[in-house]
Amino acid sequence: MSASAQSKQKHTVAERRPSVVERRYSQSISDRRRGSIIPELAGLEKPLETNIASEFDVVIVGTGLVEGILAAALAWQGSSVLHVDSNAYYGDNCATLTIDQLKVWVDQVNDHKIPGFSTASLYIPRPNLIVSRNYGIDLTPKILFAKSDLLDLLIKSRVHRYLEFQPLSNFHTYEDDSFGKMQTSKQEIFTDQSLSLISKKRLMKFLKFVFEFDQNEENISIWTSYADKPLTDFTNETFKLESQQISELVFTLGLAPIPNIPTKEGLSRIRRYLTSFNIYGKFPVLYSKFGGPGEVSQGFCRSAAVAGTTYKLNTRLRKFDPNTKTATFSDGSQFKVKEKLICSPTQAPENAKNVPLKRNYAITRLIAGVTKDCKEWFSEGESAAIVVFPANCLPTNNAYPVQAVILGAGAGVCPEGQCLWYLSTLAGEESAGKDLEAALNKMEESILRESEFDVDESEFQFDDKGVPILNSVKLGKSFMGFVPSKKLQYVFKLRFVQFTDVVPFGIVHREYFDTESPSSKYDPDAPDNGIFYSNMPSSELSYDGAVTEATLLYSKIVGADDDFFDVDFEDEDEVAAEREAAGNATTTATSNSLPTSRPEFRGTSVGSEFAIVDEEEDDDEEMGDVSEKFNDEMDFVL
Repeated sequence: MSASAQSKQKHTVAERRPSVVERRYSQSISDRRRGSIIPELAGLEKPLETNIASEFDVVIVGTGLVEGILAAALAWQGSSVLHVDSNAYYGDNCATLTIDQLKVWVDQVNDHKIPGFSTASLYIPRPNLIVSRNYGIDLTPKILFAKSDLLDLLIKSRVHRYLEFQPLSNFHTYEDDSFGKMQTSKQEIFTDQSLSLISKKRLMKFLKFVFEFDQNEENISIWTSYADKPLTDFTNETFKLESQQISELVFTLGLAPIPNIPTKEGLSRIRRYLTSFNIYGKFPVLYSKFGGPGEVSQGFCRSAAVAGTTYKLNTRLRKFDPNTKTATFSDGSQFKVKEKLICSPTQAPENAKNVPLKRNYAITRLIAGVTKDCKEWFSEGESAAIVVFPANCLPTNNAYPVQAVILGAGAGVCPEGQCLWYLSTLAGEESAGKDLEAALNKMEESILRESEFDVDESEFQFDDKGVPILNSVKLGKSFMGFVPSKKLQYVFKLRFVQFTDVVPFGIVHREYFDTESPSSKYDPDAPDNGIFYSNMPSSELSYDGAVTEATLLYSKIVGADDDFFDVDFEDEDEVAAEREAAGNATTTATSNSLPTSRPEFRGTSVGSEFAIVDEEEDDDEEMGDVSEKFNDEMDFVL
């Protein structure tokens, strides 16, 4: 590597925010919560070896979440993989960026150098007061349901050891100029002052139905005729639920990004929320500390590095020749590709002509940093919350819901006393801007009210155990007349549009990858003939769909997905130990003995942090049936 290249690499390392594993690796041995050897990744954390192979089974361009999962799956299956990214950081279209990186990214989007994004703007009112690396801003924020295929894969693959997760339990719905916390437990529902007794019984009956809506013929017959009709119609006509309850169920619990989500998909989404409760604690959702999908992707990249994958950053794909199966890169290097070359749409070669991105859906995002800790929206000991604005609830008469993820300083993404707000909508670009600004204004009004408003003792009531509960009806009326004395200060505001072809309530289908043109139809001037493209991230707020897409790409490469992450990691631990003992933990450094028992989430005494720890006892004990517990609890009201 030349002196200039080494100098450039030192600069990019200094600018990049360290990942979870780097933070943990920099601590002393006694300070580490879990012992492991963190593999350095060639191309970023240390100079590339000069003896890189000239031929690989698979070349993957872009280090987004799907590509990271795919690289690890292929490497553990035995394929030789070269993983390349044009950026100096991991994550690609779902990266976690510093303020300085964000400035560069915005310019690149507006110069049309990053396909899949457009119309980016960044406003920083007081730039001299910002320390760039103190912020970790997700391009595509995601939350992780406790019952999900990605969490299962994180545990199975041991990638969870490279990450730290925190709980998220508060889901708020904006209605009647105030934010109400979603009520889903028996106690919360039956102490809700706004619901009549008959409304409470109907809500309980519906929630019980959701657990087994597709498990027997009797339940299936109830919703079959509504399968393709809006869930809002089904809940209203079949269960006689009130409009406020329907909005909370569909848009807050179900996180439906469109107003008329079909009944079958909607019921599945509500069940996803309910069945994720009490698996690892009294919360349905988690998020990764220090960043979202970009951090998780880097975890899978580290796993891939352990299995032998070679990494090259700051390297752009120039062209791929499908006849000689040769990939040429910006640094002049060339590599033979035995099987497939997979490329992210955002990293397509210049003048590419085969990117299948049709821009069927536009996701408009507004991300703001604010000088409030927003603790009023978080559960005790937590640093995150969800806020949902259902359709037609804003002064703009928003046709589509607006979803917001709130992350505080405890999430490791901003300084103390500040918070990041991530708002998004699928509304058309013209109305999306107005809807997002309206939602932002309502959030600003709410957090100022709640942070300044003194709650009177008369606004409390007590349950049968003497626990105080806020009287939400009376409190809401008080809020209506309260005028904050201060204005909220913004650290920055970022707005951009991201495009995708994945349907809002679905996942990538196999047909999406059936796009390989026969050689007779190749454009002789196209630099991307024969390339398989992955997709842009969907509008889905959760990680659902990422594993499916990676699995489909995997099957396209190897012919089937039977051995997707079908690895005995206990045996791999022995190999890792041998490598370490032999002093061979360099580019493909490996971790110490990985957990052999079923992991669980557990509250620790380290702040409010929840982590996946290894439980050595009761390995064979299975998780209790959530549906059965819920049914037992609710039987007395039905």
